[in-house]
Amino acid sequence: MGDPSEKKRRRAEDDTPKSKKKKSEGASAAMEFSITKVHTPQVSPPVVAVTPGFLLRDKHAFDVYEKVPQQANKRRKSGGIPQAPEMALHSSTHVSIDYTARETEQMLNHYLAIVDPKTKEIEIISAKKMMVRHKVRAQQEERKEPGEESAAQTNYERRTALGEEFGTRKAKKALKSVADNAIMASTDNLGQAENTMLQNVKEVFAKSATKEELQAAVDQVRPVPKGNYNAEHIQDVYIPREIIGSEILNAVPVMDWQEAVRNNEAVNVPSRFVAHRIARVAANKEDKERLQVLRYLLWVIILWVTTGKGRERGTKTIAKRDKLRELLSPAPEVVIENIRRKFSDNGVMRKEHMELLMTHCCVFASIIDNFEVNMNDLREDLKLEQKQLAQYFMEVGAQVKQSKAGGVMKHIAKLQLPLVFPKIRSGARR
Repeated sequence: MGDPSEKKRRRAEDDTPKSKKKKSEGASAAMEFSITKVHTPQVSPPVVAVTPGFLLRDKHAFDVYEKVPQQANKRRKSGGIPQAPEMALHSSTHVSIDYTARETEQMLNHYLAIVDPKTKEIEIISAKKMMVRHKVRAQQEERKEPGEESAAQTNYERRTALGEEFGTRKAKKALKSVADNAIMASTDNLGQAENTMLQNVKEVFAKSATKEELQAAVDQVRPVPKGNYNAEHIQDVYIPREIIGSEILNAVPVMDWQEAVRNNEAVNVPSRFVAHRIARVAANKEDKERLQVLRYLLWVIILWVTTGKGRERGTKTIAKRDKLRELLSPAPEVVIENIRRKFSDNGVMRKEHMELLMTHCCVFASIIDNFEVNMNDLREDLKLEQKQLAQYFMEVGAQVKQSKAGGVMKHIAKLQLPLVFPKIRSGARR
């Protein structure tokens, strides 16, 4: 049998297609070079440098630093191979950047080849591979000689710390004034850059909004019903047809309540606030709008009471449409959808929806009770604490007061002009 390597070579030669192109005469003769010398310089060998992440554009002069290994003398005496010294380069010729080069891959030998095309000789020189890093030159502070000044500074800091911790009010005030004076004195010695920065900060604060502008912005985004805050009469501030809508309010049925009150029949509703006011409001035939607002308020309270816990934290879910029609019966479909969309987002009630519902209930209760509401019944219906309900009444501009009659404490919320809204809280004056 023949050698398999020969067969493989013959098959490779046979299968190789012959090129039809003519080869150039210069390529037919390969250039041959011979290595004449391998040179290992003893001082400052050439460097193969890499600059990862940046480009070293300018020509900079580098200073060479070498560190001779400690075991070098012992190895020479014992006849071992001497270890090459560790080398580093540093350049500070740039205006604001320092360059430092350190050796990498010390276990590998790197070489540079110098080719002479005339004599066809190659000289190989041992080189070092180094990586160049750059760093912004930090501003150096003037060094102070250690001595009595540093010791005095340490003792002063200790005394200051003790005074702030265990001193009297007068002593603490004196320490604070000293610190403030030191800060003011330090600002007088600032450089041009620091002064420019402080000037920019002053300009930014000069353009910032005032407290009145911030208060106006907060009032615009406050979760309250739409109101005419420039009205001259209190009944013109919150108008039911603007808050609910004329079409929705006209669709609220109240005929059955009026007939029941006319016939002295009881009307059962799941709300203490509504139950205690049906007879009084329905008896006034000329004020049908207030009775419609009362029934709309009843359906909003039922919507709130029947909510469940939502999937997300701090949210609630309202009942499904079929269940909601059953709970709000005999509310028309247009009224149900109005309530559902106003106080939820696809059936999910978030914080802003809850606050909007509470402030609507406060406004509706004020309209029904002639803008002076006893909050006890509404607090029981909404299942809130007294402080929470009082905060919602103050959000719509009401003033909350307490009164005691017959041993019973009453909390009264009164809407009157001018409306007083909660102010933005500011820190204590210094």
